[in-house]
Amino acid sequence: MLMLTLATTGFAINFWAWALLSPLGPLFKDSLQLTAFQQALLVAVPVVVGSLGRIPVGALTDRFGGRVMFPAISALTIVPVLFLGLLGHGSLAALLAGGFFLGLGGTAFAVGVPFVNAWFPPQRRGLAIGIFGAGMGGTAISALTTVPLVKGSGVATPFVVTAAVLAVYAIVAALLLRDAPGRVVPTEPLTRRLADTARLPVTWQASWLYAVAFGGYVAFSVYLPAYLKTAYGLTQADAANRMAGFVLLAVLMRPAGGWLSDRIGAIRVLIAVFAVVAAGAAVQAFDPALMPLGTIAFLAMAAALGAGSGAVFALVALLAPGNKVGSITGVVGAAGGLGGFIPPLVMGALYGAFGSYALGLTALAVVAAATLAFTATIVRRSLRAHQHAEAGADHV
Repeated sequence: MLMLTLATTGFAINFWAWALLSPLGPLFKDSLQLTAFQQALLVAVPVVVGSLGRIPVGALTDRFGGRVMFPAISALTIVPVLFLGLLGHGSLAALLAGGFFLGLGGTAFAVGVPFVNAWFPPQRRGLAIGIFGAGMGGTAISALTTVPLVKGSGVATPFVVTAAVLAVYAIVAALLLRDAPGRVVPTEPLTRRLADTARLPVTWQASWLYAVAFGGYVAFSVYLPAYLKTAYGLTQADAANRMAGFVLLAVLMRPAGGWLSDRIGAIRVLIAVFAVVAAGAAVQAFDPALMPLGTIAFLAMAAALGAGSGAVFALVALLAPGNKVGSITGVVGAAGGLGGFIPPLVMGALYGAFGSYALGLTALAVVAAATLAFTATIVRRSLRAHQHAEAGADHV
């Protein structure tokens, strides 16, 4: 349990750093006179870098283990955090450069999943990885603390505080983390392992599911303050607090999604998840009043996206070979992050062109419905084939 607690804490702290720019998007938009698209780009850059970076980081974790990778990622993330806080918040170019390297914090996810996976038996991995995944609540810490710290003590303060917490965690992790006994260490070269991973059906099926489930969560967590401020006229602080509520509900539901997957099956959970997301996005596309209908739609989507994120990795834990969990997690995690990168840009561009978010929300509803159909057919058949193959092997 200590290893799970340390991994979850490290994930939350690195995600806190990863999400520092999102709550300040409206502030930078006003102070630097940014367009809606530039603001969306600013908060999306750390997302895409953190997502693509998960591919090599996941493969490196298979090779070196979480005991090495967690302290290393945490220590390296301190550099862009301090740059943004002390030097890089005066221009869009500097913010984009700092945000690019800030994306490193987002790769911590690809360290934690294989680390936690190795410590638990298959029948408990859904819940364990769901609990670890609750570390994505680091974005809520950022949402709740960043704006008040800036207002109270200046722009540098939240960055300096986060850097100090990262430094403490890096030291603690280096001293206390241990890889699971019997961890399978791959011997093939990195490129061959990534090529083998790319050929596995579970890699691409889980990538699609995670791109919609976790990608939807990331998209809302980074863009919701701007959406609420623009569409409903909320203040920056009110919008950030509501985004934090969205994030907290999604975080709480992620372990629930893993737990339910252990008991009733990941496929059933995912079908329900994408049905709720499709319905919630369709309702919100009609621009309802924020209270109560808009709030209900957003909270329903938050709960579904959180549960879906947990269910996807419960599925990966069942289908992935033990020595490729990190590599598969890297690719799937990258897909999830990229799924969060694209919607804010689309929403910003569509609002700039049409003055409405309806088209973007309608597109989300359509994508969620298509993903539901994909889950109920192709993914379900793959899981059954895997189960039959395992049953046949047991009888040999």
